[in-house]
Amino acid sequence: MDLRQPHRLRGNPGLLRDAAAHRVEFRTRDAGSCWRGGIAMSVRAVLFDLDGTLVQTREASWRVFAKTNAALALGINTQAEFFRLLEDNMFHGLQKHCGDDRRANEAAQHFLELLQREYNPDLVPGMADVIRAFAGSCSLAVISSNSVATIRRILDRENLTHCFSHVFGGDVEQDKRACVRRFLSDRSYMVNRNCSPAYREGHEPEAPSADQIALITDTVGDIRHAVECGIRAIGVAWGMHAEQQLLAAGAEFVAVWPQELVAHLLPGGFASSSCSIAPAAEAGSITPCSGCSCGCQDNDVADAAAERRRRRMAATAMLDQRVSCGIDRPREEENVGAPVGSGAVDKILLASLRRLQGGGRPALR
Repeated sequence: MDLRQPHRLRGNPGLLRDAAAHRVEFRTRDAGSCWRGGIAMSVRAVLFDLDGTLVQTREASWRVFAKTNAALALGINTQAEFFRLLEDNMFHGLQKHCGDDRRANEAAQHFLELLQREYNPDLVPGMADVIRAFAGSCSLAVISSNSVATIRRILDRENLTHCFSHVFGGDVEQDKRACVRRFLSDRSYMVNRNCSPAYREGHEPEAPSADQIALITDTVGDIRHAVECGIRAIGVAWGMHAEQQLLAAGAEFVAVWPQELVAHLLPGGFASSSCSIAPAAEAGSITPCSGCSCGCQDNDVADAAAERRRRRMAATAMLDQRVSCGIDRPREEENVGAPVGSGAVDKILLASLRRLQGGGRPALR
């Protein structure tokens, strides 16, 4: 079936439904899974909105858009008017407001260019762990009106880039419904990345059902589009629109805290499949690095700090021994080139300690 044809959507009640029926259907299912024929179906793909969902955007986005409004005299002069523009898809909202596709495209392009240069919002506290929890078992995507370059910059900054299998920016696809339909019609979008640069090779996933895909967002426009496509619509209360607005638009659930997303969609919670949690090592064994590019399992810094700590302790113990035994300096210098493990200490460090000792016993930490 060609999912791009509107008349085909209208003819399939599974892909186009009203908000109330959609919400009731999903609320009657288990909170952690979907049901098809009495069998629990876990969520297999999670599509995240960026602004207001993954990052805090209410003030940051308005400050940037205010410059576009001033430059092009759009007449959107308050933050409240800007938020109303986002009740629909931003690009559709601009077209409705401007009444002229050329002017709307000019405004959108101006705004996207400013976002690339000036937009640097903070990640919502706790969302990094939520992303990694889903990345262990789901195909993740960002679907945003923002540009791909802006999304990349934010994810790079947070070391989350390789947690996501796909990114659809507004400069790639302006209609989020089209992005959802790609997931529904092409099973290759379900290939997981497991927080590594490479995609899983040899993975032949089954085609997904609509109830195995969830869109997580903070706007009523996105909720309505998820409902229209028949996938699970999950709201977050910390973004653009209030909980009751999101529920009225058809959200099956609205999270108040980021961790509720995990509780609602992942039966195992922050399970061992999360790329932020290393598997438990057996006693005496060495657990190899899993290659997670998020940086969550990188022990190099900790190992280096432990080595420095060990060397300081060895130097302190050796100095205490020499001072208490009255060992002269020529005797000390005979072993300064030996390795620390054999009882000697680093030559430069020992020389520094002797200089400090000349003015009194050094206070080593």
